[in-house]
This record gives sequence, structure tokens and C-alpha cells, in this order.
Amino acid sequence: MTLRGTGVALITPFLSSGEVDYQSLERLVDYVIDGNVDYLVLLGTTAESPTLSESEKQSIISTIIKTNARRIPMMIGVGGNNTQLILNNIQSLSSLDHFEAILSVSPYYNRPSQEGLYEHYKAIAHHSPLPIMLYNVPARTGRNIEVKTTLSLSTIDNIIGIKEASDNLTQAVNIIKETSNQKDKFYVVSGDDNLATPMCLIGGDGVTSVIAQAFPNDFSAMIHYALDKKVDKAIPTYHKLMNWVPHAFCEGNPVGIKAILHQMGIIKSPVVRLPLTPASQALVSAIQTELPHTPLS
Repeated sequence: MTLRGTGVALITPFLSSGEVDYQSLERLVDYVIDGNVDYLVLLGTTAESPTLSESEKQSIISTIIKTNARRIPMMIGVGGNNTQLILNNIQSLSSLDHFEAILSVSPYYNRPSQEGLYEHYKAIAHHSPLPIMLYNVPARTGRNIEVKTTLSLSTIDNIIGIKEASDNLTQAVNIIKETSNQKDKFYVVSGDDNLATPMCLIGGDGVTSVIAQAFPNDFSAMIHYALDKKVDKAIPTYHKLMNWVPHAFCEGNPVGIKAILHQMGIIKSPVVRLPLTPASQALVSAIQTELPHTPLS
């Protein structure tokens, strides 16, 4: 279970000029690995992947592969709302042996039926040389992958799990319960930082986290305590870390987390690419106020 525990949905740091800041990216990768996270997630939505050129994506992949140096597993994001284009993009990926799986967000904007979602993922799974992890985030895509659809997809050999970011704990509970007999084959991973600990306590396999890249030691320890059902150790850290959820997400992702990482000195600039805009002064002030009062490791 190499994708169990705390995964980090890496941002893409930018210089004030708007170019990719590869030096900050290297520093961030080292920081989270030294912070004991379990795996890295490249080029997800937190990485602002829709705004990156193909050459930038290839350079980011190369930079992270070199910096990671096979220290921890990696998963790469390849998604969209054009099934054939996703198949083409997967086939064009280089250095596939560096990745455990592909994280593929469900089609956005065109709002397919549940049958359409099933056939979309079935086609990807059958054509991909790497295992596929589903990514359900209806707040971004406009369409929920329903439990019944997830369960049907879980029987396909090359589909190994779901990053469940529906912000619906009941839905997550039902998926965990109904796939419990596939425990060594199908991961159920939280895509919502605020629900990660509860999901692990009820049988989930971990989280792909945004906040963990700012507080990797504490977030990773919290998740492993929850996986081991050490509630008395998991909950105090959970309460402290959840104070950061409003700061990280109130003005959009990755606006908040970039502001946090900038204030911590991990990245040079909090720049995001349009149509996103940098954190407001009010949010920056709130982050500056909170940081000295966060007694984390």
C-alpha cells in the first residue's frame, strides 16, 4: 500500500515575473520529504496545471523526479474533459517508471451522466500503463461520482482507488464500507483536509493534502495516528491544523497555501496565474497573526 498515509498535492511556485520558480519547487519537495510525508502528487489542480504549458509541465516533472531521487512514491495528475486527449497525454508521458499511479480528475464542465463517467474511466484504465486513481471533486467539476459508480469502477483491475473530495463524509463512509473486501486493492483517500482524520478513523487510507505541504510533520503524524486508531493522539493535532483550513481555502486553492508557504519562507513569491489572484491583504494579515500561535513541530 505505497499510496497510504499522507500525500502532498504540490503547488507550482512562480517568480514575481510569472515564470516557474524551480528553486522554490526543489526546496518545497525537500521540505515535505524531510517532514515525513508518504508520497507526492504532481500536476494536480493545486499545481494550477490548466495554466501550465506542456514544456513547463515536462520541466516540473523532471525537477521533482531529480529532487525526490526515488525517496518516496509519486503520483501524477492527468485529467480533463476530453477522454481521447487524456489517453494521448498518458501515452506521451515520459519517465513512467518514476510513478506509482495516475490521478485523474473527473470530467468538468460537460457534466457527463454516471454512465459517461464510468465509460470515461474504463477507457482510461484500459489504455493506461499505470494504475488509475479516480478523483471526485464535484465543487470543481459540477458532477459527483456517485457511490454506485465508484463501486462499479472499483472492480476494474487497473483502477486502484479514489481521492474522494465531495466534502460528504456519508458518501465516503459508504465507499469505505462497500470496498472493505478489497482492502489490499482499492484505496479510499480523502481529498478534503478537514475530513482526512475522520475518514482514516473509519477505515480510509489517508489523504492527498494541500495543508500538509506547510505542516508536513504534524499532518503526517496526525494521519498515521488516525490510521492506527490512536484517537487521543490524532485529535489534538487535528484541532490545531484545522485552524488553517479557512486560511488555505477561503480565497481559493492554491491562493491560500501559497500565501502561507511564502510567509513561512519556503517559496519566494505567493504569485498565482490568472484567472486566480494573490491573497488579499486581509488574508495575509490573518496568516501572519496565526503563524506565531501555531505550536506545531
